[in-house]
Amino acid sequence: MSNTTSNHPSEQHTASLPSLSYSDIESLKLPGLLHLHLSLFLGIFRPINALDPVHSKFETADLIRSSLPGLPPMVMLNTARAVEALFRAPPYSFGTASNVGVPLLGAETLFAIDGAKHQQHRKLIMPTFHGKSIQAYGQVMAEITHQVMAKWPLGKVFPIHPTLQDITLQVILRVLLGFSEEGRYEQLQWLFRDTLKAPLLAAFLFFKPLQIDLGACSPWGKLVRLKRQIAQLLLAEIADRRHQESQNDVLGLLLSARDEQGQTLNDQEIRDELMALLFAANEATAAALAWAIYWIHYDARVRDQILAELIDLGPNPDSVEIAKLPYLSAVCNETLRISPVTLFAVPRAPKQLFNLLGYNIEPGVLLSPCIYLVHCDPEVYADPHFFRPERFLNHQYSPYEFIPFGGSNRRCVGYALAMFEMKVVLAEMLNKMEFSLVSKRPALPQRHGTTFIPSGGLRVTAKLRKRQSQE
Repeated sequence: MSNTTSNHPSEQHTASLPSLSYSDIESLKLPGLLHLHLSLFLGIFRPINALDPVHSKFETADLIRSSLPGLPPMVMLNTARAVEALFRAPPYSFGTASNVGVPLLGAETLFAIDGAKHQQHRKLIMPTFHGKSIQAYGQVMAEITHQVMAKWPLGKVFPIHPTLQDITLQVILRVLLGFSEEGRYEQLQWLFRDTLKAPLLAAFLFFKPLQIDLGACSPWGKLVRLKRQIAQLLLAEIADRRHQESQNDVLGLLLSARDEQGQTLNDQEIRDELMALLFAANEATAAALAWAIYWIHYDARVRDQILAELIDLGPNPDSVEIAKLPYLSAVCNETLRISPVTLFAVPRAPKQLFNLLGYNIEPGVLLSPCIYLVHCDPEVYADPHFFRPERFLNHQYSPYEFIPFGGSNRRCVGYALAMFEMKVVLAEMLNKMEFSLVSKRPALPQRHGTTFIPSGGLRVTAKLRKRQSQE
């Protein structure tokens, strides 16, 4: 990475790009190899412990070069200014950079492909996740939430995150595949639950040397076999649906899709897209819901205001009206700002020398927008470490300042569905239940697969809301 000269004053740099090494993680005071290993551990399992010292040391830096051993060369983008420069660049300037999930999800997902193929797949998938397509699932979301809540141990302590995973998994299965009968549907639910429970899943995905299949009892071997069973069930569903009338779900859309030459997607391409969407939508939305419940009940003022807004809609509100509620929307946005479920957006890898804010970035270096640091920028967000939904009522943030779903052509295709689902599920739960947080201590982010959830799965107690129990 080299400095370049320019006639424009804002593009002239006299200093080299700030560089982060594992010794910059100030919380560790250990020498040598142990220091390195714990630094890498923090980077995956406790990244906030690593990023907060980075923010303190490089608070004004747009870009930071990372030289953490064992990881590919990377430049972190930490400000909206840097993110805007990247997102405005022509998408064809970058090649595939995100291959972390390929061993689990497949090589034909939106995460792993680029160029014309990536653009084509996005065009095929996007319409199903927007507008009337997602609004049609509002009632289903509320019904699934009600069914899951009926199984809660009222008055007793329980971790709420696993139950939120049940909700989001059932919702995304309906959206993608449409079916709700026993058999294959139930098998997919159980297999996904087992896969997501796998300990150290993130370590296996990030470090290829750990991806060794030593049989069904070995950690990676178990994951490989779970993936194989899920893939076989999806392929069976694809085969059955090819002989049925087209349905209004993502699988139906993918099966009927044609490119400019009239070619269809093959079974592997469809299977991999379904795998990626199932994992991403389930995990991310469940984590976001857990953080929302935490923040709503961490501050009684927020809880009371959101309940007052819901009461105005009546006991059985329409999902479309729920989605329009301004304070509920602000709470969801502020949750995703202060507690992003993933800390980095999808990285880009320049195909050739790429100029970013006056610095030349070599081909292959990963450009990684850091969602956490962008959302903590005090020049954009006053008091960034305080939960204040009102900031989203009073200001419209740009797509470079607020990036919980990434951006540009790599923005999550299901972001509208995720926001709609968050609001509908939260409204159903808050209308029917009263929650109490078990711990008064601030919840810390805990790695769960590829996302971050409140520590301990967020232990709560729940009871029927009084007006509900009297009906």
